[in-house]
Amino acid sequence: MDGHTARQQSIESRQIDDAWQRIESWLARNAPATSANLSPGASEAEIERLQESLGVRLPVGLRALWSRRAGVGPDPMPGFMPGECVLMPFDVVRRTYESKMRLRQGDEEAQRRTGGTEEITVWRPSWIPFASIGADAVAGLCVDAETGRIWYWCEYAERSVQFESLTDFLEEMADVLEVPLLAEEAGVGLMHGFLVWGVPQDAAERAAWEPLAG
Repeated sequence: MDGHTARQQSIESRQIDDAWQRIESWLARNAPATSANLSPGASEAEIERLQESLGVRLPVGLRALWSRRAGVGPDPMPGFMPGECVLMPFDVVRRTYESKMRLRQGDEEAQRRTGGTEEITVWRPSWIPFASIGADAVAGLCVDAETGRIWYWCEYAERSVQFESLTDFLEEMADVLEVPLLAEEAGVGLMHGFLVWGVPQDAAERAAWEPLAG
């Protein structure tokens, strides 16, 4: 690794730390239920074991985030991040990645049998899932380890870029929480001490939900 790359990675790690600290400070003051359900950070050894099991070099930004918080606890909780997502525990990250790679391999085998040449986009080896919508992880967000971009994925064919980087993702989240007008536009609120990103569809939950902008 050259000196320029090392400096860039150091800056990215610091930006992730700063953005997440803003988020955690806000959660501690305003959404104690969400704050209490965040899992502790992972050790360097745990992150290395995850990297080894996936077989992909993990981006420095994800390493920085996971060293602070490695997912959420086992109790169900609303999506508290953009896209109505929650952080995925390592076992869910691993299981989701392996499942998507099996789908990709199956499509590649089918293409070889039929002589197709179209690029496989159902999943890419460089995509590392980190946030899911719902406990079953049928949809969520991943970081492209090659480009740094944040992609949305779901059980169907839909794939789209949502953010240019993990830093952008977390800084936008922190900005929305700290600026009431932005929170109002994003449909963010509180429910029973939880931060809820997106207006609940369930009528009972919606009645208990209060927008941050008041």
